[in-house]
Amino acid sequence: MKTTMFLAALMTTAAIPAAAQDLPAADRTALIGAVDANAKPISDTALQIWKYAEMGYLETQSSALLQTRLKAAGFTVKAGVAGEPTAFVASFRTGAGPVIGVLAEYDALPGLSQAAVPVRQPMGGDAGHGCGHNLFGTASTYAAIAVKDWMVKNKVQGEIRVYGTPAEEGGSGKVYMVRDGLFNDVDTVLHWHPGNENSASQAPSLANISGKFRFHGQSSHASGAPEKGRSALDAVEGMDMMVNMMREHIPDHTRIHYVITNGGKAPNVVPDEAEVYYYVRDQDPEIVKSVMERVKKAAQGAAMGTETTVDFEQTGGVYSLLSNEVLMKAMDRGLHAAGGITWTPEETAFATQLQKSMPAGAPPLTSVSQIEPAQLETKAIGGSTDVSDVSWVTPTVGLSTATFVPGSAGHSWQNVAAAGSSIGVKGAIVATKTLALTAAELFRNPAEIAAAKAEFEKRRGPNFTYKAMLGDRKPPLDYRKSPSE
Repeated sequence: MKTTMFLAALMTTAAIPAAAQDLPAADRTALIGAVDANAKPISDTALQIWKYAEMGYLETQSSALLQTRLKAAGFTVKAGVAGEPTAFVASFRTGAGPVIGVLAEYDALPGLSQAAVPVRQPMGGDAGHGCGHNLFGTASTYAAIAVKDWMVKNKVQGEIRVYGTPAEEGGSGKVYMVRDGLFNDVDTVLHWHPGNENSASQAPSLANISGKFRFHGQSSHASGAPEKGRSALDAVEGMDMMVNMMREHIPDHTRIHYVITNGGKAPNVVPDEAEVYYYVRDQDPEIVKSVMERVKKAAQGAAMGTETTVDFEQTGGVYSLLSNEVLMKAMDRGLHAAGGITWTPEETAFATQLQKSMPAGAPPLTSVSQIEPAQLETKAIGGSTDVSDVSWVTPTVGLSTATFVPGSAGHSWQNVAAAGSSIGVKGAIVATKTLALTAAELFRNPAEIAAAKAEFEKRRGPNFTYKAMLGDRKPPLDYRKSPSE
């Protein structure tokens, strides 16, 4: 995607009427009641996936649990799509009509093991749901179930479809599904994300490319025969030093971060293998591509200087999120109908204790009861998501709800604790209601879908052709496994 096309998409303002039509009160009451009736299965499912805490492409139990829930509700499930064993598509169709997709995520993050308590207390495993995807996948699943039952009862024609999407955290799971054409017949896609506030605002995300640089040297006794060794770890450190100096000479707001995933096994053995895992991010995909090429040159220089060799495996690559104002307004109506969140005294005490571990100046706990004004932002949020690729092939909209304690940072142990508690579940139930209400409004109002599509085409531009940022590689099913596995 050319920079000029990206900027045009970012700056375009929808001039097309939303053709909005509020969902009838009887429909709202029925859908909200259906979600409330499922509050216990929603909680049970979300907390079970929280306990599984499975990382990208390893979410065997989490994916199977959601598939089981959908099959029991009458959905047809196709598993293992797009070359991803833990991906699935679940559908329920009543007849000719719109196809509305709902995205479901369920992967955890490494290094964030934490009990559901308001003080730091790691558990036995390595991973934790620091991004709340246990809540994400569960709410999306039960929103679709509520919509399916409503469609049957009210003889609404169309199809509700759940996309089980693995490895959002750096594995670009949705990209392979987009690349394989699994969204080609979808009219609109809905998603959500756990957060610190209730909001249907839309903003671009950061495009990114991620990958692993693997250096190969020669081992030797670090003291007895150092001259015979060629250290792969030296190469990694040399590369990192050059990239860190490069930061002064890259475009503003570009992000580069890395972690050394293999640095050798013992100090007295010159490491013959070492690995470093890099991300490059920017709002503009073309800048991401350019900066990553410079990072690759640093790797080549480090290999040359240390007399080692290097190879690069790109593990991920995503676009920046394309917003849709028509759908944002529909989502905002659904969120207002769902309402904010009220905590019990016990939940408030939990949150109060958790806030003590955060920097000063956190928003008040009562903010979770509020719904923020929906705004169409042009400045990117700090993170990246593979939802972005979906948003460039079909009109897409999302929201956040207050599943975490105000002031908590993303990808933190505090988030893991909240995601495994009733605080997280309450936010997920608001998301479930909002997604269900938004989908129902779109089914009831095809003109709104048409308006969203018209805006989508205007923002995307007439000459756009989707091409995955990660090329034609297969899904990196082992990207979360350590080099020794």
